Amino acid sequence: MAENPKSVVLPVVAVAVFAGLGRMVLQKVKADRAARESNVAGPLDEQTRTRISEMVRTPS
Repeated sequence: MAENPKSVVLPVVAVAVFAGLGRMVLQKVKADRAARESNVAGPLDEQTRTRISEMVRTPS
């Protein structure tokens, strides 16, 4: 009896899909870290905004 040749297409496609998903997850994690490091921790109240504005306008 002759054996049926096994298809290589399905495993190759599966590897490509998982690699793409892994890449997307890594990009999302990196983007979240960058956003967390660059943003202010919370919303600023009016007094804090005024102090920052005054500090920026006043030459040192």
